[in-house]
Amino acid sequence: MDTTEDVPAVPLRRRRRAVVLLAVIAAVAYTGDQLTKLWVTSTMVEGQRIPVLPPLLQWYYIRNSGAAFSIGEGVTWVFTIIMTVVAVGIIVYTRRVRSLWWGAALGLVLGGALGNLTDRLFREPSFGMGHVVDFISLPHFAIFNVADSAVVCGVALVCLLTLMGRSPDGTRQRHNSG
Repeated sequence: MDTTEDVPAVPLRRRRRAVVLLAVIAAVAYTGDQLTKLWVTSTMVEGQRIPVLPPLLQWYYIRNSGAAFSIGEGVTWVFTIIMTVVAVGIIVYTRRVRSLWWGAALGLVLGGALGNLTDRLFREPSFGMGHVVDFISLPHFAIFNVADSAVVCGVALVCLLTLMGRSPDGTRQRHNSG
């Protein structure tokens, strides 16, 4: 039995566009993250600092076994599991996404999660416990990388869309006041 007649073409196109956008943004974020980490590891030595826009921005190459602000340095494997669950969750959830904005937001989170997951899986000291390459340094703040930036921007966009009542399926939730 052919069920394609039962499904409207417009929502399928919207879904397809949102999923393609999600995949493209995830690929760009992931590739940008991995290329910048390759550049850092091949041109800098760990601990090296290079002023970029003094005193606002510098490259400062470190390897981080923990999360933001080096939290959880002794449980690197936990972050590997969390990033795997987040990536798989987004991929599974993709079938519900019809909104380009949600596609962009989830693409950023997916690309960033996969970027840091790649480090956790394949960098020293061992599989699943690798240290993430961080190098973007701002004064009095954490040292981070492109993947971290993508995740933060994606999560901020998810929060904004949620506050605006925009659903992943492209509908708008109306909040009754009073």
